[in-house]
Amino acid sequence: MKPVWGSKNAWRYGAAALLIGGWAMPAAAADLGGDCCADLEERVAELEATTARKGNRKVSLTVSGWVNESVMWWDDGHESNTYVGTNPVEQSRFRFVGEAKIDKDWSAGYTLEIGVWGANAARWNQDSPDGSLNNGNTTANTLVVRKSSWFVKSNTYGKVSVGQDATATYHLLDDADTTLTRNFYDAEGAPDYIQNFFLRTTSGAAVGNNLTWGNILRGFNNSTPGDDGRRNVVRYDSPTFAGFNVATAWGEDDIWDIALIYKNTFGDFSFNGRAGYGQSTDGASTPCHGSGSSPDNALNCEWWGVSAQIQHVPTGLYAYGGYGNQHDGSNNAAVAAKILDKDSETWFIQGGIEKKWLPLGKTNFFGEYRRDDAGSFVSINSSTGAATTVTQGANVKFWAVGAAQNIEAAETTLYLLYQHADGDVVLGSGATPDLSSFSQVVGGAKINF
Repeated sequence: MKPVWGSKNAWRYGAAALLIGGWAMPAAAADLGGDCCADLEERVAELEATTARKGNRKVSLTVSGWVNESVMWWDDGHESNTYVGTNPVEQSRFRFVGEAKIDKDWSAGYTLEIGVWGANAARWNQDSPDGSLNNGNTTANTLVVRKSSWFVKSNTYGKVSVGQDATATYHLLDDADTTLTRNFYDAEGAPDYIQNFFLRTTSGAAVGNNLTWGNILRGFNNSTPGDDGRRNVVRYDSPTFAGFNVATAWGEDDIWDIALIYKNTFGDFSFNGRAGYGQSTDGASTPCHGSGSSPDNALNCEWWGVSAQIQHVPTGLYAYGGYGNQHDGSNNAAVAAKILDKDSETWFIQGGIEKKWLPLGKTNFFGEYRRDDAGSFVSINSSTGAATTVTQGANVKFWAVGAAQNIEAAETTLYLLYQHADGDVVLGSGATPDLSSFSQVVGGAKINF
């Protein structure tokens, strides 16, 4: 009898063939998998050996930071040179941030941030290409603890931080800047690049007892009135309501401040602004007179400032500016008598355009003008406590132009800057030396990780 192949029989035989093939395939895979899995296990072991480890699995760990190195040419009117070192505006650093969820609303964590100096550009002067201090002690090739604090945070009630961290008015004038210039020329950028260079007269002579540009500028934090620094504080940050949030801090012996911050967008415009006020009676952490080696225990230093940036997002055009004021007071009558000009102020305006014209990332072109009307610089003798008026006051003008290019794929910003400074000073004796101007060209790169 001739066999007949129907569709039902064909299905049965096909299924059998697939089953037989399926049984055979794992056997072949098993033969190949010996080498494959051995290679995989070896690779996993290599990764485990090179991976940052956590002490526990309940607290997340984020490692981040950046390297910011630059080359600077300078000319004081009589001498010029070129130095290489760590940019002082946004110092190289690495940061560890840990956080653990307590419940849906609450979390707790910590911040450890370590600054890294190669050659310390904040300490450069005519005699110090590596950032040595005037007394020969060097800060080159060193680490500094920038932040060391823990926090408890609630989405509903805000965040409390305890330890060495930012005060509420830290970077009060700087952080309104949301463009690429924040990486190398923020509100403190102008004096950062110049503050430890010695003043020279138009004849090339030293001014006073080797006074620096930082000596005739005021502002206890990077020579910028209105800005505070990092201190050992208890800080509170409120939640954000309609674009507003409040920060306040207290610590040291005694220092406190408060700031109001606002961020929002209006149609094609973005806006970022802040205002703050602070007060300190701690002469060690707040050298308001300009001398921190022998602090005034009767200090009464006050500061306040405002800053804002507005940008037209479609075109990239923006304006950024700020004003800062510092009042230098003392309840010590002998010291107070030497502070002939108690108020110092700074104001600046920056305009530019930042837009993504190239596939690489955003490009920024900008110009800035800054003017400082500085009060008295008073020195206190560490042995006798006697106060001396070193300078009665000064006026300093800065102008700068620059450009920056972001490379998104490499998390890198390249920058180039020209800055010019000039001014006048009244010494404690009443003399008014004719100061030589100071010029700089700064170029470098900031690479985030």
